[in-house]
Amino acid sequence: MNILLVEDTESIIKGLTYSFEKNNYKLTVKNNIKDSKEYLLNNSDIDLIILDITLPDGNGFELFKTTIKNTSIPTIFLTANDEEDEIVKCLNEGAEDYITKPFSTKELMARVNRILLRSKKKSIIKINDISFDMDKLVLKKEDTVIELTALELKIVNLLFNNLNKVVSRNVILDKIWEWTGNYVDDHTVTVYMRRIREKIGTDIITTIKGMGYRIDEE
Repeated sequence: MNILLVEDTESIIKGLTYSFEKNNYKLTVKNNIKDSKEYLLNNSDIDLIILDITLPDGNGFELFKTTIKNTSIPTIFLTANDEEDEIVKCLNEGAEDYITKPFSTKELMARVNRILLRSKKKSIIKINDISFDMDKLVLKKEDTVIELTALELKIVNLLFNNLNKVVSRNVILDKIWEWTGNYVDDHTVTVYMRRIREKIGTDIITTIKGMGYRIDEE
């Protein structure tokens, strides 16, 4: 398992390097935002990120929002700020967890192990005769790959990443705009969802009237 630690405090780096290597994890350390961005752009095999909020050249929270969030890599925030608003902000933006400094290395290891175990179990989600590989972005009906366009696949990935949650039509519209740069209207969402459903064949996407769409675990 490959873990990226973004932290500039030498004592924390030394302590975590020892602990992770002892537990057979590969730990890569970056101590600023610039080097972290470069590393993230050139490495796709990162299983988890431990991210300090206060860094020499900026804010780790901004690094998460601008670079990490769209990668779907599980992220634990390290913060000296234990105010509720800061913690809630991190979680609402998609962070897996947070831990406040000073912290117990054993506790952090336990949280890391829990997240990685859950991620491993959830890398392939199966609902009825449909399976979706979250890592490879491959959708199958039984053993046959369902051919989707790049945009259809991104919409499916968005729904599976929000399993058991409603994804609003507005969110989907915003994402289509973000992915394509083209203006789209509400009818566009309806058209794409109809095409996706026709290709899937199995009714795993639930329409929540007036709100959006949801995929539920069995």
